[in-house]
Amino acid sequence: MSRIAALAVCALLAACSPQPAAEATPSAAAVASVHPVSGLEVIPLTVTSGDTVHRFAVELAASPEAQQRGLMFRTELGDSEGMIFPSTPPQVRSFWMKNTPLPLDIIYIGEDGRILNIHPMTTPYSLDSLYSTGVTSGVLELRGGRAEELGIEVGDLVEW
Repeated sequence: MSRIAALAVCALLAACSPQPAAEATPSAAAVASVHPVSGLEVIPLTVTSGDTVHRFAVELAASPEAQQRGLMFRTELGDSEGMIFPSTPPQVRSFWMKNTPLPLDIIYIGEDGRILNIHPMTTPYSLDSLYSTGVTSGVLELRGGRAEELGIEVGDLVEW
């Protein structure tokens, strides 16, 4: 076999041999979603009302700064969107609508994950404090009127 033929055979064998796998890139689903306006992480949240499970993609207001800002200045909120404000440690909470042009449903969640109370269709820009009826593990804000549309009520289970 000529030297050229031998090199050609070696090249073919090398091309046909197993190659190291390319480094896998994470799928879009594996990468944490970030809201384009707030920059907050978007996480899944469910509200179970009887046999019905309502699914939302909510912004996680985890830091004190994110909780202070909340949905202020926002002019849009989709039907399956919202914001969750974890209460660490669990505590009695109150919210207001300062600088918030959208009516919201403010849903207080107890330590057992069940809805304690709902302030529906809050008044935009109001400075009135809207309180929980007990100690909360979190507060969920949805577009105003959405809880009623879906039949979400006190006692329903919220999980995130």
